[in-house]
Amino acid sequence: MHFAWPFTARVGDNRDKEEKWSSTADVQPDFLCVGAQKGGTSWLYQQLASHPDFWMPPIKEVRYFDKLSRTKASPRPRDQRDVRFLESIKSLSERPYIDLESYARLFEAKGSLLSGDISPTYSTLNDEIIQRVISYLPNLRVIFIARDPVERVWSQLSMGVRLGMISPFDVTDSDAVIRNLLNSGVLLLSYPSRVVARWKRYVHPDLFRCSCSRTRAESSRDGNVTFIQTCFVPTFLMTWKEIPLNCVVPSSISWVPIRTSKVAG
Repeated sequence: MHFAWPFTARVGDNRDKEEKWSSTADVQPDFLCVGAQKGGTSWLYQQLASHPDFWMPPIKEVRYFDKLSRTKASPRPRDQRDVRFLESIKSLSERPYIDLESYARLFEAKGSLLSGDISPTYSTLNDEIIQRVISYLPNLRVIFIARDPVERVWSQLSMGVRLGMISPFDVTDSDAVIRNLLNSGVLLLSYPSRVVARWKRYVHPDLFRCSCSRTRAESSRDGNVTFIQTCFVPTFLMTWKEIPLNCVVPSSISWVPIRTSKVAG
């Protein structure tokens, strides 16, 4: 699986229009979470979707900047806001180019709430696209959730086998393991330091945070093993509107654990 940028960028008068619009409009996502895949992004989406001060899109991974939202996701709308969002994104995905103004307007449904786009494959975007997105949305906060590289890649391989994207292989066969690790889709998502460096070239330091996801195994008395994932969410995301949390956050702490949850894979 190979992720590349196959679309033609808009130029000329249209780009000028984008730059003028970005300086005056209020309708836009508040943040992007750009990975890592299998790093806890589903957990983050679930936590924010259930928070009263957030409105999250009905699609967890919008994937507009790498796939023009041409995905197979077909969520059930929760309300009319979701219906409008899904109708708008369907229309937007039919265009063969990136339309940043229309993308930003997808988030009109949030009203006065906070909202964002959690798409881990944005970690594969090239410099040209990142620069264009950040130039148009200069106040966008960007989050990257890192995970132990070995745990992350093994979880990605497990998911690939489970979804039929990777053929089952013998995990004791080192050649088979290496062959799958060298898959281009795996390699593109396996170098967090490169991803962070690429995004930090364009995002203001105050608007970028790298968090950590950790997994531990706990054995129960009956012999079953439960994997517990703890994710640390940047406080700058949770304090844009002084959102109350069920914990005290000292001013000297940059990250706060929101809660733990059971995960598989």
